[in-house]
Amino acid sequence: MTLDSIHSPADLKKLTRDELPALATELRQFVLDSVSKTGGHLSSNLGTVELAIALHYVFDTPHDRIVWDVGHQSYPHKILTGRRERMSTLRQLDGLSGFPRRTESEYDAFGTGHSSTSISAAMGMARAFQTKGERQVAVAVIGDSAMTGGMAFEAMNNAGVYDDLPLVVILNDNDMSISPAVGALNRHLARLLSGNIYSATKKGIDSVLSIAPPLREFAKRLEDHAKGMVSPSTIFQEFGFNYFGPIDGHDLDALIPMMQNVRRLAIEGRGPQFLHVITRKGQGYELAEADPVLYHGPSQFNPEEGVKKSLAPAKKTFTQVFGEWLCDMAHADPLLVGITPAMSEGSGLVEFEKNFPKRYYDVGIAEQHAVTFAAGMACEGMKPVVAIYSTFLQRAYDQLIHDVAIQDLPVVFALDRAGLVGADGATHAGVYDIPFLRCIPNMSLMTPADEAECRDLLTTAFHQAHPSAVRYPRGAGVGTIPSKELRTLPLGKGEIRRQSSASAGSRIAILAFGTLLYPALAAAEECNATVANMRFVKPLDIELIKSLAADHDYFVTVEDGAVQGGAGSACLEALSSLGINKPLLQLGIPDEFVEHGDYKLLMAKCGLDVAGIAKAIKQRFPVVLAVDSVVAGK
Repeated sequence: MTLDSIHSPADLKKLTRDELPALATELRQFVLDSVSKTGGHLSSNLGTVELAIALHYVFDTPHDRIVWDVGHQSYPHKILTGRRERMSTLRQLDGLSGFPRRTESEYDAFGTGHSSTSISAAMGMARAFQTKGERQVAVAVIGDSAMTGGMAFEAMNNAGVYDDLPLVVILNDNDMSISPAVGALNRHLARLLSGNIYSATKKGIDSVLSIAPPLREFAKRLEDHAKGMVSPSTIFQEFGFNYFGPIDGHDLDALIPMMQNVRRLAIEGRGPQFLHVITRKGQGYELAEADPVLYHGPSQFNPEEGVKKSLAPAKKTFTQVFGEWLCDMAHADPLLVGITPAMSEGSGLVEFEKNFPKRYYDVGIAEQHAVTFAAGMACEGMKPVVAIYSTFLQRAYDQLIHDVAIQDLPVVFALDRAGLVGADGATHAGVYDIPFLRCIPNMSLMTPADEAECRDLLTTAFHQAHPSAVRYPRGAGVGTIPSKELRTLPLGKGEIRRQSSASAGSRIAILAFGTLLYPALAAAEECNATVANMRFVKPLDIELIKSLAADHDYFVTVEDGAVQGGAGSACLEALSSLGINKPLLQLGIPDEFVEHGDYKLLMAKCGLDVAGIAKAIKQRFPVVLAVDSVVAGK
């Protein structure tokens, strides 16, 4: 097989152009077979096979830099750059990342995971080349959905200032993000592709060139004029880019000559180049072509049978609980509106969109806009619920403070994927929301322990007259059944879930936040500790802490967020403000970026499973536990 001989782009360049289509077929099959065994992103990678081949065939990588926006479509790139044999470890602990990582390969020019960053990074590289006097090209590969992010246009606006910038932007246009792409730009691209005017104009110009070569300059002007009338080139040219396309992203005979041309122009100092290619998600695998959303990020499956849809999951996920709550709350309150930055499926808004289409807003991959848009609606009496992943809320932190919190607007943030997220790794981990939210005035922060409490706390947040956030993890919890009612819980009040039987003066109190309540309860059985389900990080239940301090001498806090500045820190601050000086052990995510891997393995590695919590308590308070054992007659 041809693919077996490719260990680097140098091997790829040894092939003739005629051999490349066969390589593409082998590479596509390898991606399908590999992802079906490990799980991971599939549709997007099947769509970039020819694009990855052409990039490494034409550009001088790693000397030329390629930045893959988001990076979930970079598996073919990884395979062609010497990582084929390690694909069996994809997204597993100590294995290959599902995204580009600078520490993984010299061919991964820039680490990615979030959207719309590629053009900024590639532009920075291109300017660095110029500053150092080096002849290199930086390439940003960005999808049409990522082009809805404002950061992409900020970068293009800046790049157009430099008319000799060695930058190439490749728009990988597949008209499909995780959720259907939205926005005026997407509609503009779609209108272009729905007709034959542009292609007919190109053919006419080509005819002129073939008949009268001396008229090449005239033909070029005619083409520019024609493109300005019928294609999206005008918007990119106004940014200072030289626009080419659109071309078929699966046609290597079209891709390679065009890429050779844009690279030559970039290296000659002819300014930033923009190449528009059309690809299809799931290309070459009929099931993924038919349903690219289902095959966006499947778990293990049989390629011959396809992904089997689960009709009746054993337990509802937190995302499903949120989606049902949102519909129920919308029926109860006509002022509720749901907002998502391009994550309708992932955040559980599919049914809400169907039932309340006029109150549903997908703003595209534009988290900053989503938050300020919600603030504007709240100013006019609406009750916005922003459904957003914890990791993506980081991108709108200024808007959260400046536009929502300072004005004390009643916006609810439903933070999905809080805590570690397993195979997606550090770029998607939602472990920083507790520290960065609890320090904001006017903000409430709630941490439900299970599915039933999640619904109740969402209702509680919705009825607040100030900004509130409810954070919950990916997947299911312990399986509690949410109430059908829309119940509220007392704001800032926790509850005792287990009472220690140890003697007064030697008791340990565990203050648990979120779903770690249940491993904390199990560990407490082993350590004979009192356990409080705190529910609220802010406002913190100061009275409960004060009450526990009256007959407990040792405290432990447990959370699935960053220890630095987290819920445990809030408890330390509370004890200090009360003038209470008692030892407190903080358990949470350590001060490091936790990489990808199985969720349970990662939690055990962080010491946040039952065994890890019990072990940490015994190591920190061995004398106390020994005394309790003697008292108990053990």
